[in-house]
Amino acid sequence: MSPAANAPSKSSVTPERSLNQRLDALQRANEVRSRRAALKRDLKSGRQSIDRLLLDPPEWLETAKVVDMLLAVPKYGRVRAGKVLGQCRISASKTIGGLTPRQRTELVHALRQSRG
Repeated sequence: MSPAANAPSKSSVTPERSLNQRLDALQRANEVRSRRAALKRDLKSGRQSIDRLLLDPPEWLETAKVVDMLLAVPKYGRVRAGKVLGQCRISASKTIGGLTPRQRTELVHALRQSRG
């Protein structure tokens, strides 16, 4: 095997970041986590609607997993969330930003129907 075969490809090498860049990234990540925690509390209490969030998510929510947000909704546990996602043909690893328009509308429709 040649040495070139063991060398990492150019696309897999991460760029070096300065201390300031790393601190900025950490600050942004902490802010996103805090906002998501507050959002989950609002979902749990009913102050926020999952429907609106799925149809028009804020930028900081786009990297969140759909299943994590569903689990914050009252009366949704792992089984019920899994059933709804399966019914809509959405992977459990899908992020909110990664949903297609069809998946968004289908999921919102399924959630509204399950509420009765």
